[in-house]
Amino acid sequence: MNQLQAKFITDSWVTATWDEYIEILKQQQYKQVKCYYYNGQLKIEMAAVGPDHADDNGIIVILINLFGMAKGIKMRLLVNCSYRKTDVREAQPDASYYIGERVQSTPRGSSVVNLDSAVAPDLAIEIADSSLLDDLGTKRMLYEELGVSEYWVVDVQKAQIIAFKIIANRGSERLTESEVLPGLKFALMEEGLRRSRQTDHTEVGSWFFDEVRQ
Repeated sequence: MNQLQAKFITDSWVTATWDEYIEILKQQQYKQVKCYYYNGQLKIEMAAVGPDHADDNGIIVILINLFGMAKGIKMRLLVNCSYRKTDVREAQPDASYYIGERVQSTPRGSSVVNLDSAVAPDLAIEIADSSLLDDLGTKRMLYEELGVSEYWVVDVQKAQIIAFKIIANRGSERLTESEVLPGLKFALMEEGLRRSRQTDHTEVGSWFFDEVRQ
């Protein structure tokens, strides 16, 4: 392990230059971890994802996709996609969506999405098991500047969705209903999360689809 690697093996925000951040990403052991850069700091999330986190990640995107199908809303889901503004910031949400007519602007390719030329997604989602405070704090500010329209944090412990509308140059404000997916109430999504604790995703999905297509 070289000195640079030893310095940045962490699940906390650490002061680093952009060049140091890029150098770390080139290392083989960081190919499968989540990496963030914001305000002159990097964060490498080394912790393994547990089944609760993975389960909530799965059911959330199932419910969103079912809502889109029920309402005829165009959308494209990207899982663990990295978005980069060179020299400034980078984020890797658990899930992100391009919605409506902006679906045609969804980036393609095998490399990190370059926001110097591509557009940011409409919706970014972080699943928070042990990272709730960071997802609501530093990462929220990161997504405010990334250019998304909405940012959701799924609190795994409480089966709760904490959602924000991003206001250009003015931060963010809490939402009880999505604006990028009109008519989608977070209370219904949270009920889906609670039901998924007791039964399988197919049953939850069937219930949810009946609810939203009424």
